[in-house]
Amino acid sequence: MNPEVHALWPELDWIQDDQLREATARTWELALARSPLTVEDLDTIPFTLLVPDLKVSFMAHKRCVVHVARESALKMNEFFGDDLPVDLDVTIAGAILADVGKLLEYDIRDGKSCKSDMGVYVRHPFSGVGLAMEAGVPAKVCHIIAAHAGEGDMVKRTTEAYVVHHADFMTFLPFKNR
Repeated sequence: MNPEVHALWPELDWIQDDQLREATARTWELALARSPLTVEDLDTIPFTLLVPDLKVSFMAHKRCVVHVARESALKMNEFFGDDLPVDLDVTIAGAILADVGKLLEYDIRDGKSCKSDMGVYVRHPFSGVGLAMEAGVPAKVCHIIAAHAGEGDMVKRTTEAYVVHHADFMTFLPFKNR
C-alpha cells in the first residue's frame, strides 16, 4: 500500500479483508495519480462547492463520514444482530471511497476550488465507480459509491449504502441549510 494513501486514510486498517483494503487503497492511488489536486490540497479545499465560503476541508468531512458510518454500523449490529446485519468492511470501504471521484471532479484555478472539465460533465459518483472498478473493488462497494449521493435516490440501496448515504448527508446538509 502506498504510504501516502495510508497516511491520508489510517482508517484503511479497520478493513479486515486484505483484498478489499488493498483495492480501496489502490482506488485512491489511481485518483491521486489522475487528479490535479495534491494530498495537501485535500486538507485545504472545501468538501463541497455547494456551500459558499465553507471552511471545512475535504478530508475533515470525509474522515468524519467514515467514522460516523463505522459507528452506526457497529451500533446497528449490536442492536439488530442477525435481523439486519451490516457488513463492516463493506461499509468502511464504501465510506472511504464515496467521494474519491471528487479528485477528478475538482480543480484549483487562480487559488480557488472549482469544477474541473471532467466535473462539468461527470459527477463524482460516476467517476468514483469507474476508478473503483478499475482497482478491483467489488460491486457491493461500488454500489455504495454510486448510491451515496442524490443519484442513489433512483436505485434500491443496500443497508450499507443507506448507512454511508446518511452519514454523508448528516455531515453535509447542516452546512448547506444553515
